[in-house]
Amino acid sequence: MSISATAVRFDEDTMWVELTDGRTLGVPLAWFPRLLHASPAQRERVELSRIGLHWEEIDEDISVAGLLAGRGDMSRRTEEAA
Repeated sequence: MSISATAVRFDEDTMWVELTDGRTLGVPLAWFPRLLHASPAQRERVELSRIGLHWEEIDEDISVAGLLAGRGDMSRRTEEAA
């Protein structure tokens, strides 16, 4: 069974993602700097697919699998010294 997003909404600090299995995930906007700094209008222009969320204007892609795993923005990860 594949879980996908059915709707996305925002409040001041959180992105809320409704899923096909009935759950709603609340994710801090601070996890995704592009969304955090986007305007409300830019945030609303989300495209839903069976695997995730896409915002063309701000070049942001978020997978539902990543959200379920608790992962935030992976594009700017720094390596830790051994």
